[in-house]
Amino acid sequence: MVVFWSFTKQGSLIPRAVAISNGIESKVEKASVVLGQVSLRNGTLEVRDLQTAAEGHFMCQAMYEEEEEIRVGYFYIELVVLVPVSKPFLQMNNSTPVEGMGIVMTCSVKEGTPLLRYSWHHYTSRDSTGTVAETASGLLNLMSANRTHMGWYTCTAHNEINSQTSEPMYLDVIYGPDEPVISIEPFAINHNGFSANEQEEVIMTCLASSNPPSHYLWFYNSSQVYSGQKYVIAKISRAQTGTYTCLAQNIHLNTRTQTTIILTVYYQPHGKPSCTPFPASNFQDIALQCLWPGGFPPVQLRWVKSSQEANTGVAYSNATSIQRGMDIQNGSMYTCLAFHPGIGEKAVCKTTVWAPGGNPTCSAMATKQNEFLMLSCNWQGGMPRVTLWWRDWRNHVLGGLKQSSNIYVMKSNSSLGGKEFTCIAAHPLRARAIECRIQLEVPRLVAESTEVSLFEGDEVQLGCMLQGPHLGSEVFWYNNKNQVIRPDAQKYRLQQSGTWFKLTIRDTEWPSDSGTYRCAAVNAVGNTSLPISLHVKKYPVPPNVTISKLMYTRQRTEVQLEWVTQGSGNLTGFMVQRRDTKRTFSNSSRSVDSLWETVASDIEPDIRDHRLGGLDPAMVYAFRILAVNHRTTGHPSEMKTPVGQKERT
Repeated sequence: MVVFWSFTKQGSLIPRAVAISNGIESKVEKASVVLGQVSLRNGTLEVRDLQTAAEGHFMCQAMYEEEEEIRVGYFYIELVVLVPVSKPFLQMNNSTPVEGMGIVMTCSVKEGTPLLRYSWHHYTSRDSTGTVAETASGLLNLMSANRTHMGWYTCTAHNEINSQTSEPMYLDVIYGPDEPVISIEPFAINHNGFSANEQEEVIMTCLASSNPPSHYLWFYNSSQVYSGQKYVIAKISRAQTGTYTCLAQNIHLNTRTQTTIILTVYYQPHGKPSCTPFPASNFQDIALQCLWPGGFPPVQLRWVKSSQEANTGVAYSNATSIQRGMDIQNGSMYTCLAFHPGIGEKAVCKTTVWAPGGNPTCSAMATKQNEFLMLSCNWQGGMPRVTLWWRDWRNHVLGGLKQSSNIYVMKSNSSLGGKEFTCIAAHPLRARAIECRIQLEVPRLVAESTEVSLFEGDEVQLGCMLQGPHLGSEVFWYNNKNQVIRPDAQKYRLQQSGTWFKLTIRDTEWPSDSGTYRCAAVNAVGNTSLPISLHVKKYPVPPNVTISKLMYTRQRTEVQLEWVTQGSGNLTGFMVQRRDTKRTFSNSSRSVDSLWETVASDIEPDIRDHRLGGLDPAMVYAFRILAVNHRTTGHPSEMKTPVGQKERT
């Protein structure tokens, strides 16, 4: 019938109403909000968002009917509210102690149901982990801090509900500096200490453990030369031999330590040994020269062959070994070994003796608009390289001896035409010298045809070709008036294809284009020309023509013309001319033919009649007709005046 809930706070004897229900509706006491969010449904009391104030005794009382009697029942519930641990707060009595001092760390929490336990963690970096200790209280005591204690610390608080970890805190232990250690790059030691080769880059690094990091000072022979951990001498010299001291300082503690070393600088010759074979004994032998001057002491040099010691003995700075050319196989390798105290290992210099295959190539060409002649001789490869020199037709040596390539330049002269020059090539591995000969030739021309004929109006092509070596000859064309033909001439077209040079004459005319044309070539030692005769022919005169009919139409604006041919001969068409019979000219010197006007010129050769229109009826016209053979016109027909149809009748 009725359910009633009450609450008695722990340590109190006074109950407080919480909620009541009659089975249909229920009501919650407003003051019950301190317990949490309270609701009552039937006999069930629900508390959400439970608060610590809800710890205590809850009593449920129920009034109900049984055997027609109203009865009252009740029971108690004891509620214990457990509190999770809050995030701990970590403190240190000194976060930057000097090595050897004691450190106390405190871990505290604001909330949490006992019993509480604490665990401590040490991290050397953010990503690492490590457990230091487990304690019942929130204290961690380091009796004597040292550099191994440096790092991040956290504490974790635990109870039966949960655990929480504090934010990390860094312990920075101050110490040092320790005694410095000096390292050298490149690393080389001797009985006094360290050594270096002259001109090397020497890097001296000083390391003394310290926190904060050490400040370093470098001294050379007791004079300060640098401040910093790494002392770099870009190119050490022999004058920098001596004692080097590194002084390490801890600015925070005002403490210092130092270390001294002795550095000896060796110097060797510059660069590397060079191995070069030279021809000797008039190109019969080979002198192997190994050269590496300078250094102290002087470099020891020795020639070996095929990795086996040769009996050449040891020489200093310069070692030369003479080998007979006839005893050397092509491709033989020789090695020179160099010894010096400043070099960790033997320096090696190698050379291979070989002769190139093939033969020398020689050529001649003109330069600077044929002002000079250049003789070129080449034979690349070989070790030693091939020696080349020039001789003229009188066996005189031109210029000097050169290797691989020999170019001799001389002034152009027409007297050199037909003269022979010889390039001589010598190598110790070749039993005999090899020669390459060239002859300076005046240009030679040949023509496709020296006589060409054609009918007027056609296009003709004349051609000539340079034969043999031509020393870069220039080719010109001359017309039938002995004038040089320019490339931009409209009448002509110039073409070149390799050594062929062609002249095209457009729209040939009779007789103006007939005559002798010349193809001319010039080079540094002479010139030549080749005449080509061109005969432009006129087409034969066509047969004569007679007008057989010439009659007006009724309106006298058109005429009908008919004709016949007389005699034999070729023709390609007809042309009709007219003139005004009453027209006269005051200039008596003017040709009568100039009075005629061509009114039809494209009449086919098999046509014998034609109708002409566009006439003025008031004018009296005269007509004549001519046969045409290409560009040749025949004799004009008789002149006739057209008649009307009535007159004809």
